[in-house]
Amino acid sequence: MRTDGTARLAWPLMTHSEIEITAELVRELLLEHHPDLAGLPVRLGARGWDNQVWRVGDDLAVRLPWATPTADELLRKEHAWLPVLAPGLPLPVPVPRRLSEPSERFPRPWTVTTWVPGTPADLAPATRAEAAADSLAAFLTALHRPAPDGAPVSRDGRGGPPAEHAEGFARGLAAVTEAGLIPDPDAVRAVWEDAVTAPVWTGPAMWLHGDLHPANVLTADGTFCGVIDFGDLCTGDPACDLSAAWSLLPDGAVDRFHAAYRPAPDPATLRRARGWAVLRAFGGLLIGEAGRKGRPGGKPTWGPPAEAALRRLVGTARAVGR
Repeated sequence: MRTDGTARLAWPLMTHSEIEITAELVRELLLEHHPDLAGLPVRLGARGWDNQVWRVGDDLAVRLPWATPTADELLRKEHAWLPVLAPGLPLPVPVPRRLSEPSERFPRPWTVTTWVPGTPADLAPATRAEAAADSLAAFLTALHRPAPDGAPVSRDGRGGPPAEHAEGFARGLAAVTEAGLIPDPDAVRAVWEDAVTAPVWTGPAMWLHGDLHPANVLTADGTFCGVIDFGDLCTGDPACDLSAAWSLLPDGAVDRFHAAYRPAPDPATLRRARGWAVLRAFGGLLIGEAGRKGRPGGKPTWGPPAEAALRRLVGTARAVGR
């Protein structure tokens, strides 16, 4: 999902490639590259924004790019860095096991990863507020560590100051307002203006998931059970990831999340996080609206979490007098 206010923002919606990915193709690729896995059952797991995921047996998955030229680079980045980070994370993540180079059958790189069971939170939102808040806080506390030299920097400005995305905010606000998707544009603008005037992050570049929205977080039994799609893994200001709390958590749970996250976010970080949350909500609203209208690439389940996030953000800003 590209919802950070840059040129990769998800409007107009992107179209996918003409490469037809089928179970038969996946079996052929496994036979060609990983014959020891070729006899395992193959079935579709998910069709994501950049990649398709096909389950291989009970414990593995094949991840193949089917959109956006940059998807190849994102897969390689996951393969290089996620195995390093995964052992320290308290929630399961899809750990890359094998990287396959392009061939005549499939002209792009692809990976074999571990399979993470669960249901995306846009389809099954978290309902156990305290457990979900604590789980998300524990995951981000573990992930947000200083990154080493050579760690990836986002090409989209994720992890940087929200003020760098003023053009994306303006385009997003105009689009959602024209579509009638927000009841109070001025209140949303106030949240954004408060975010861009907050002091910038001056700490070390921290590891970030970079794309922590409801379709990339899995649930089971009312709380979070896994995090997927680390293609936008990058470094920078943790406010970028902290923004996810407003769309992922049930009403009333955001404060508990902030209390459980370590180190406790200072007021400036929370202000910046609210700005990032606004940008991400715009993308979710537009992709959700496109899904309701049957447009290619649209996902109707992305709208409700984005609507809830904006409602919570506006309510928070009003409560503190902004």
